[in-house]
Amino acid sequence: MVGVTTPEEHESARVLGSLRAEHGRGVVRLEDRVRAAPDDVWSALTSRDRLAVWLGEVDGDLREGGELRARFVATGWEGVVRVRECRPGERLVVETSTPDQPDGRFEISLDVEGECTHLVVEDHGVPLDQVAAYAAGDQVHVEDLVSHLGGGERCDARARFEVLHPLYQRLGLLG
Repeated sequence: MVGVTTPEEHESARVLGSLRAEHGRGVVRLEDRVRAAPDDVWSALTSRDRLAVWLGEVDGDLREGGELRARFVATGWEGVVRVRECRPGERLVVETSTPDQPDGRFEISLDVEGECTHLVVEDHGVPLDQVAAYAAGDQVHVEDLVSHLGGGERCDARARFEVLHPLYQRLGLLG
């Protein structure tokens, strides 16, 4: 069972993810239960103003079928995001592309669990030799989201990555 996470607990070395191979590429799956309603989590994931607080800059159309340019502060990723599926409060699927990295797909789902939201983020298309690094970066983003939902700020991404990356390297791929 996934525990309920407070923003303070994200400062620990807790690993939220699992890693697996799928069709010769890596998949990072992060799961957490956060003390926030799904509507609040959804707003943090899809409101341009709220995204700017915890993730980075986005400019474009955040609707299903829309396309936007983005820059993620914590990891430095910049590129194009295409919204492929958008079911408010439940599921968001986006594809990412940038000239210097492989195309990717993020699948985000939200479910109500009592007074919490069960958050699942899957990052598909990750190079197998870099899956631990992607996992650490993805977890930094999730932790920044949880901190934002609790009224906090972004973490020191570089320091947090340095804690998480070796943990994900030791974790290895499932099946």
